[in-house]
Amino acid sequence: MKVTFKILLVAATVLLAYMCYRSIMGPIEFKRVKDAREDAIKARLIDIRKAQIEYKNRHKEHAANFDELTKFLNEEKLPFVIREGVLTDEQLEKGMTEAEAVKKGLIKRDTFWVIAKDTLFGKDYNIDSLRYVPNIAGAQFSMDTASITSSSGYTIKVFEAAVPYETYLGDLDKQQVANLIDLANKLERYPGMRVGSLTEVNNYAGNWEN
Repeated sequence: MKVTFKILLVAATVLLAYMCYRSIMGPIEFKRVKDAREDAIKARLIDIRKAQIEYKNRHKEHAANFDELTKFLNEEKLPFVIREGVLTDEQLEKGMTEAEAVKKGLIKRDTFWVIAKDTLFGKDYNIDSLRYVPNIAGAQFSMDTASITSSSGYTIKVFEAAVPYETYLGDLDKQQVANLIDLANKLERYPGMRVGSLTEVNNYAGNWEN
């Protein structure tokens, strides 16, 4: 009987120690994984933003989906300027402009047309990965566009790319994820990571930036 009691006591002690460990280390490990995944997602959303801004510069509207955006990056060309020489302090003090210096042959500016992908991201960038959430197999960002009216009465074209907590944290502790969603809802924030907005003009900001 004493032996059985000792075994139960040891088992209870081990279980208590494990529960204490989990209560302390669980949230720490959750935050570590969450932060690592969100760092990668931020970088991808920033790339999507960069591509959409350039697309709008060329087409006066945003790409409606990733197929359009990918086609633009892979097929269309953007101007790339090679600069040789800069205006000296003396030239600047005399009020010389860069255009005048180029015309006089004092500095050189050559413009080449380069595939958009290479100009924005470099030749080795995998454009096909742009739509996918990093490190989450098969998961894709949602993306949409809209036109909204600003407070001054202007119609402004906007876009949004986003991924919810459930998608990139769904394999982690369910209660921790539920807490994040509940907090976001209470603060009236998007429950996940997002760049741009379909309901407000926010200069393409990511929701981690404001």
